[in-house]
Amino acid sequence: MINAIPRVPAPRNEPILPYAPGAPERRELQATLKRMAGEQIDIPLLIGGKQVRSGKTDTVRMPHRHSHVLATLHEADASHVEQAIQAALAVKEDWARMSFTSRAAIFLRAAELLATRYRPLINASTMLGQSKTAHQAEIDAACEAIDFLRYNVHFAEQILAIQPESSPQTWNMLDYRPLDGFVFAVAPFNFTSIAMNLCTAPAIMGNVVLFKPSSTAALSAWYFMELLREAGLPDGVINMLNGDGPTVGNPTLASPHLGGIHFTGSTPTFNSMWKTVGENIGRYKQYPRLVGETGGKDFIVAHASAADDVDALAVAIVRGGFEYQGQKCSAASRVYVPESLWPKLKSRLQGLIGDIRMGDVTDFRNFMGAVIDEKSFKKVSSYIDLAKQDGEASIVAGGEADRKEGWFVKPTLVQLTNPRHRILREEIFAPLVGVYVYPDAKYVETLREVDQSATYALTGAIFGRDRKAIDTAMSELRHAAGNIYINDKPTGAVVGQQPFGGSRASGTNDKAGSLLNLIRWTSPRTVKENFAPPVKVPYPFMDSDPHDGGI
Repeated sequence: MINAIPRVPAPRNEPILPYAPGAPERRELQATLKRMAGEQIDIPLLIGGKQVRSGKTDTVRMPHRHSHVLATLHEADASHVEQAIQAALAVKEDWARMSFTSRAAIFLRAAELLATRYRPLINASTMLGQSKTAHQAEIDAACEAIDFLRYNVHFAEQILAIQPESSPQTWNMLDYRPLDGFVFAVAPFNFTSIAMNLCTAPAIMGNVVLFKPSSTAALSAWYFMELLREAGLPDGVINMLNGDGPTVGNPTLASPHLGGIHFTGSTPTFNSMWKTVGENIGRYKQYPRLVGETGGKDFIVAHASAADDVDALAVAIVRGGFEYQGQKCSAASRVYVPESLWPKLKSRLQGLIGDIRMGDVTDFRNFMGAVIDEKSFKKVSSYIDLAKQDGEASIVAGGEADRKEGWFVKPTLVQLTNPRHRILREEIFAPLVGVYVYPDAKYVETLREVDQSATYALTGAIFGRDRKAIDTAMSELRHAAGNIYINDKPTGAVVGQQPFGGSRASGTNDKAGSLLNLIRWTSPRTVKENFAPPVKVPYPFMDSDPHDGGI
């Protein structure tokens, strides 16, 4: 115990290591990749701190070498879900009573472990299991995850400091309680840092968690759970349940102890979960908090005044659309270009895309790896086939896929003549970008098309030098994206700098990477203490006054 009101260390964004030739971090990562690729580990469930092997297993494979098995993954059933709920509830009160200082220390220690000894482990597991390049793993699994841990502790401290005014003779306080029940954290495959944030953000605020990672990202999730254990997280605070979505999700959502859902994934899945919660609303002990970041159809709109910035626009399209195989929630998926820019831009894009190296991510010369699995490969292949057969589409670059060794899809650029074409409206989540070329004079009409043609509203970018044109786009697209970028690609939000999230079919816009997300995981209680309570029932106005004279 300490007799103080301590302040947590000021957060800072973790520097991105370059992994340049000869750099020590490059050699360490390469050695870790070689060792990890030579292993086949067993990934159990984690319930109440105990490793549970269900016997029902799946395999974790390299997307870029799908014959290579990295791990055997044990999957949960309904009985394991119930065990995890009971394990979480058993430690709920102790975890909630732990001082914020002690809770914060656990997650700040986790951040420092991740910045040092666990950095090559989490990066290598993300590269091998999720087919990220060294740079993409570094900015995600290391840097963004570290930033989430540091900044979320800082945001929690800020929330706790928000207190009401007190009048004379009283002291008013807000008590930031955890939710009444547990939080169900459901993670996607594409960002290790998102998986980490989904389960730790509620825990920082004193909640207990059931964590369901994506099976295709189970390897990095396992090392992350090992990190939390070493950082001192008590058993049962975060319980990991691998397995099929409905098998884990249905009994979880049926529990009367469900306090909230922290979700990142597809729009249909979140819609289904929301519907189930609505159907079960009478059984819950409180109204569950529903926080979700879902799909996107992210855009880049160029104005004719970007004529002198075609190189920057081309790089934004290529990086924004094809880094990590277009599998970022924020990846550029549709581009709108004026006719006056298109000939020069088209040539530049064809050159840049043609130079992209794709292959095994352990070869640091490659810019891209493979899409995550066979399901994703088949989906994007069907869109490429559509582009080849449809009279309203023409392939500008790429258009090839090869599944022999890994789930490889070449970066593909498709020009569409119909602004409402499926490729410009539907989420594909792969390295396929649609381009619509519009008449220069129809800039405002095109902006309205961008706003109305897709149901999503996650990220977007505007390119141009004409400030009036930028201001017009900012007005017309005000509700078309939760994160908007001017003369930059629509990816790469940084914790503490660009809080992330969108609305419409893209989610509840609770802004991961900011105080706004953390505040959803607390249920405040108002406390008033009266230092001089009244001792008489009558109020002073009730005393008789001889000067009243009646009415």
